[in-house]
Amino acid sequence: MSNVVSQAGPMTARRAFRPDLPPLGRARVSGVYAAGAVRAACAMGANLAELGKSCGLGDLAGKLPESIPVANYLALLQSAAEQLADPLFGLRAGQYMRITDAAGYSFVLLTCENFRAVAEQTIRFEGLSHDLGRTEMLDSDGVASIRWHSPWLDLPGGRHLAESVVADIRSSCDWQAGFTVPLAGISFTHACPAGVAPEEYERVLSAPVRFETEFNEGRFASALLDAPLPNADVSLFPIVAEVASRRLAALRMASGAPMAIEQIRRHIGVQIAKGRIALPDVAAAAGLPPRTLQRRLATKNVSFSELLDDVRRDLARQYLLDPSISLTEVGFLLGYSEQSTFNHAFRKWFGVSPTVWRRSRLPTDKPCRDRT
Repeated sequence: MSNVVSQAGPMTARRAFRPDLPPLGRARVSGVYAAGAVRAACAMGANLAELGKSCGLGDLAGKLPESIPVANYLALLQSAAEQLADPLFGLRAGQYMRITDAAGYSFVLLTCENFRAVAEQTIRFEGLSHDLGRTEMLDSDGVASIRWHSPWLDLPGGRHLAESVVADIRSSCDWQAGFTVPLAGISFTHACPAGVAPEEYERVLSAPVRFETEFNEGRFASALLDAPLPNADVSLFPIVAEVASRRLAALRMASGAPMAIEQIRRHIGVQIAKGRIALPDVAAAAGLPPRTLQRRLATKNVSFSELLDDVRRDLARQYLLDPSISLTEVGFLLGYSEQSTFNHAFRKWFGVSPTVWRRSRLPTDKPCRDRT
């Protein structure tokens, strides 16, 4: 299922979100992302030599490996909290993290025109940084929420992980907006630690905080999603997003069985041409039961909806370079029932409308059928 839900219905009608992540033994965190927690521990006075030894990462004073196991990262958070005798290490560590810790796609976030785009691109690319969890965005009845899902939260260090992610999102959003973004509330699935006043969380996060809830999430007015970010250079978005997309594709290829993924992409392309883009249709074309296809994709850390999105994006680029195909026909060929839905998807992919993208790439002497 897609991580982005627009105008969602009642939550009881939605299926539970399950992040597509590899097993713990193969789950990784980029060294750039993990360096944020190390930087926080150092600033708070931790003994990095002892900390590195306790979490199995060696010398933390030097450059971290390109990627480290999720289990070791969780141990880092837990060990730092114990060494510093600080039950809120994760929460405070999140405040030390920077938007540039989003390894592989930080420049994409810096070129997003608004918070809706920031959320969409985080959902799209966060696998470049880590296998710690996945983000989901919901927007309904004037209230939006950003939820963060992870299967590792019951492990030692899991509470610190959730709190560091939420605090990181809070500080990054404030930095991009240039002011403290008003939040209706923040929720955590875990209990408030013994001996810690809930008011300390509210002071750090500048929002009402609840514990032992169903989700880890932040809630705010939907209007904030589309408020422009003042310092974003949106003209660079198509360039940096393309680079990040290639990195993500390379990462998925390196995870194993690249030909299997490419074969499924080809099946998706064929089914799009036939107007049959549901997972069961593609699974039948590939000669697989739907659940088998889902399991195979999950082992490669990719969902069917992500592959469908990737194939549609590539086809959209091809179609728009043909001036004889109108925008309405492009949307139809990609399987979109509404032109507005295609326009929204295209803007998410390339940062501009299909019309602007096409006109910037075709010679002026080639008339385009841009009328819909």
